[in-house]
Amino acid sequence: MPERMVARFTLSRAIVLSAAMIAALAVLYIVLDSGDEPFRDCEACPEMVVVPPGEFVMRFPGSEEGESNDEDPVHRVEIPYRFAVGKYEVTFAEWDACVSDGGCLHRPDDEGWSRGRRPVIHVNWIDAREYVDWLSHRTGEDYRLLSESEWAYAARGGTATAGQFDTDLSPDEVNDGRNQGSTVPVGGSPPNGFGLHDMHGNVREWVEDCWNHDYHGAPSDGSAWTTGDCDYRVFRGGWHDVVSWQFDPEGHRPVDRLWFRLPPGFRSLDLGFRVARTLAR
Repeated sequence: MPERMVARFTLSRAIVLSAAMIAALAVLYIVLDSGDEPFRDCEACPEMVVVPPGEFVMRFPGSEEGESNDEDPVHRVEIPYRFAVGKYEVTFAEWDACVSDGGCLHRPDDEGWSRGRRPVIHVNWIDAREYVDWLSHRTGEDYRLLSESEWAYAARGGTATAGQFDTDLSPDEVNDGRNQGSTVPVGGSPPNGFGLHDMHGNVREWVEDCWNHDYHGAPSDGSAWTTGDCDYRVFRGGWHDVVSWQFDPEGHRPVDRLWFRLPPGFRSLDLGFRVARTLAR
């Protein structure tokens, strides 16, 4: 083949390959980075992060220590929609704004740890629902609690690992109570891959779901499980054992459900929540 023809062929092939690579990168960018920035719907509203669609397996058989029967059976959850999640746990400042506006009746005690940017505590599931109803009424948007599967998906931050971080959690990475003796202002732990802080440690977080002993019949589409024993509601994250405040890596695994249930009227110094917001599909 003449030298000039070889050069033209090589250039044409390079252009075709470059176009294909650009197209592939464009698709990858859409999947991995929707371009959505954190936002607030009002000055007193929580800062929200947009979480992309995705899928994951709740409970990894044979790959995680500390597995328990209440994590059976293994099931894949596909979340086919974007949704917004509070970048941080709801703070005292945000809760107190709801109280001042007449949307929330309960004024929780702060245990003398101060209010402001510390996560609100001593709030039960009913209180949390009251808060998201107030946000919805004030903004005209659909605020709610996360479902348990949305919480587990968000806690992974786009990874397939058991915990929020690439390595095993340590007391230096999360506030498990023992290392601080109290809650700490939100944002104390590094953000995960979705940009969410404090998914582990600080306070336990109420989610929408009723309690079920295991995952038989659990929703696989990201929705909340609203049947079962609704005299108990599920919470996730936070300190694994508030009585002893002992660090337990198992308690910070986003698939661990052992004892993660409480009556909806229960309040405690380590119980708070974060909010979700439904986005247009």
